[in-house]
Amino acid sequence: MSYLLLIIGFALLIKGADFFVEGSSNIATLLRVPPLLVGLTIVAFGTSSPEATVSIIAALEGSSEVSMGNVIGSNIFNITLVVGITAMITPLAVESTTIRKEIPFTMLASVALAVVANDIALQVTNTNLITRSEGIILLLFFMIFLYYIIEIALNNREPVADAAAVKAGGTWGKNILFTLGGLAAIIFGGDMVVDNALTIALSWGMSETLAGLTIVAVGTSLPELITSITAALKKKSEIALGNIVGSNIFNILFVLGTAATISPLAVNDKIFTDIGIMIVLTIVLLMFSRTKFKVSKVEGAILAAGYIAYLVYIILRN
Repeated sequence: MSYLLLIIGFALLIKGADFFVEGSSNIATLLRVPPLLVGLTIVAFGTSSPEATVSIIAALEGSSEVSMGNVIGSNIFNITLVVGITAMITPLAVESTTIRKEIPFTMLASVALAVVANDIALQVTNTNLITRSEGIILLLFFMIFLYYIIEIALNNREPVADAAAVKAGGTWGKNILFTLGGLAAIIFGGDMVVDNALTIALSWGMSETLAGLTIVAVGTSLPELITSITAALKKKSEIALGNIVGSNIFNILFVLGTAATISPLAVNDKIFTDIGIMIVLTIVLLMFSRTKFKVSKVEGAILAAGYIAYLVYIILRN
């Protein structure tokens, strides 16, 4: 039964992503804004909803390590395997604004997280803790990002919508239905995949820790992976890259900001290594993005290999 449910889960993910990308890209046409902005907002926040749900529930239950590990692990997965596999399918064209502002903003968010988490090094307290006030600071950074995105969207609207494009894009109702229905299928399908893959892994004799670090970690980021691959196959690389960059910003600033505001997050010392790896990988992504304004297939392969190396490291560490 678990195998059947696993297949159904993957089918929901794939078809849901197809509807989600189609609906959201058509909304970009109707709004007369660049697809990149939709990728950075609607698509990114939508595909990050599983991480948000897990981290916020974990914070409510007092499991701060789950909140931190979920976000940082997901971001590393996004930068390495999601960008890597997507670029290997089709090289990812990079908008100049993404290089100048969005990717550096991701790095700024990562550095901000390292600062608010490292109370001992800053000699604030004798324990590392992301307090409620620091959670609010992260949320304020998120509001700044949203303001920037809205301002860019307003300034980059086409003065007159292309009639043929609008007609091809369909109606508002249809596209909103496609977007919400696709998102629901992605979330529900991802949950089915995680639950049943974990059941199968345990039946094979894998430890729960190993299964959690591999199958469950990948499973919670399946929406980003499937959505970005689908967008790349549809030649909508702006949505693919915008989804990844936007998801990482959303995860750090909104998800951890909200989680810390609900309940202060205790920080495990080991997580600083992972935060450092996340910052380094963001710099690598920025460097790759500057080469001919695209992430090539070779660069994608390097990033994907980086995730394999990271996975081996965390398995040995734990």
